[in-house]
Amino acid sequence: MDTTDFYFAGELFDAKHLTGNAMLADAIATLSAGKYKPVLPQDLEFRSAKAHDIRDEDILALLSCPLALFHFDGTELDSGTVSEFMIAKFADIPSVILRSDFRAAGDQEIDPWNLMLSFYPRTERVVFKTLEVYKSQPSGQSPMERVKNLNNRLAQEIIDAFEKVLAQPALLMGNDQAVVFRWMEKLFNFDKTDTEIHALYEKVLHLRNSI
Repeated sequence: MDTTDFYFAGELFDAKHLTGNAMLADAIATLSAGKYKPVLPQDLEFRSAKAHDIRDEDILALLSCPLALFHFDGTELDSGTVSEFMIAKFADIPSVILRSDFRAAGDQEIDPWNLMLSFYPRTERVVFKTLEVYKSQPSGQSPMERVKNLNNRLAQEIIDAFEKVLAQPALLMGNDQAVVFRWMEKLFNFDKTDTEIHALYEKVLHLRNSI
């Protein structure tokens, strides 16, 4: 069975984010029998602590993946996650949006987030009622048992959404894809030499075209 890397975009600023990301990523990998392999920004090895370099590595990791998952939680969405989602759409990367926050947010009735982040092609959504699922489990279970069961249910919904979005045909192919990627070389103002970034983009294009 082939393995598909997916970029795991979301907040990573505290212990709850880091552990929650890791647990969900592990559940997705386990339930898919290794078919879907997470690429977590929190695990990337940065060659320096410069903010520009960290941003560059995150963008290149995202572009190198043929699939992406985006956490749209909170009353205000994380700005870094929103930026990465828009980059994924510019690059025609199949994407799944996950909202596990039960609070109402946004300015529309269809999705519980800002309408400017809806209606994009090759995008599926998973709106998961986390607290409701957590409380609906049998009494007597420990909190960790509840969390494990909840994570497995959530992971399966994400896997189903992955399967659905990957079945949708690509919009960017051949020369169109190459032109868009060449433009992104300039658009993102990478803090690398033109030779370095061109070589990286050639690698990314090769990976995308081999899928």
